[in-house]
Amino acid sequence: MANLQKIRDGKRTYAITPHIPGGFITPDQLIRIGEVTKKYKGVLKLTSGQRILITNLQAEDIPYIWEELGMEPAVREQNSIKNVEMCPAAFCKRSKVNSISIGMKLSRKYQWEEMPCRTKIGVAGCLNACGSVYSKDIGVIGDKEGYKIIAGGSAGYHPRMADTLVTGLTEKEALEYVDKLIKVYKEKADPGEKLGFFIDRIGLGHFIRLIQEV
Repeated sequence: MANLQKIRDGKRTYAITPHIPGGFITPDQLIRIGEVTKKYKGVLKLTSGQRILITNLQAEDIPYIWEELGMEPAVREQNSIKNVEMCPAAFCKRSKVNSISIGMKLSRKYQWEEMPCRTKIGVAGCLNACGSVYSKDIGVIGDKEGYKIIAGGSAGYHPRMADTLVTGLTEKEALEYVDKLIKVYKEKADPGEKLGFFIDRIGLGHFIRLIQEV
């Protein structure tokens, strides 16, 4: 429920990251986070994953902080779907489709699901693909012609641009395709193998065929 932070002068402090679906948070939730953080002398950090990190916390306070927040942790297991990041879509003048709908459906279905390796999903409502969708393990990008599914992106020690798997899908078809993609990855990848490395190992064409066969 908490991560050990950098140890300074032998003092240990911890951090927590509440789950904020799609990065959308209500004013009341934001106020509560601020009040609880202030009470326990924490420090707030907006993360690149559209979440709020609360750090500089004491170990003995962690259970009380979670209880007072009334929120779920963003990550429960390391090798799981860590989050579904999405652009503002319906609120953005550049968006071509309201991708918040499909993003929230993916978040509700897959958040915390066990995977071969840590996995991030990105969703965008236009080809600008805000939120670095091409660096995510799985990406869903909306356009006038339909949804495009990409996979295998990574921004870690071994950067990799995601590969395009299919284009021109309806929302329903895109959701079904992501279902099949995840099924293949979970069944065929080695433990600890990132999706991009799995694609490189078996070949992009073979990966797409396996998805089509599901």
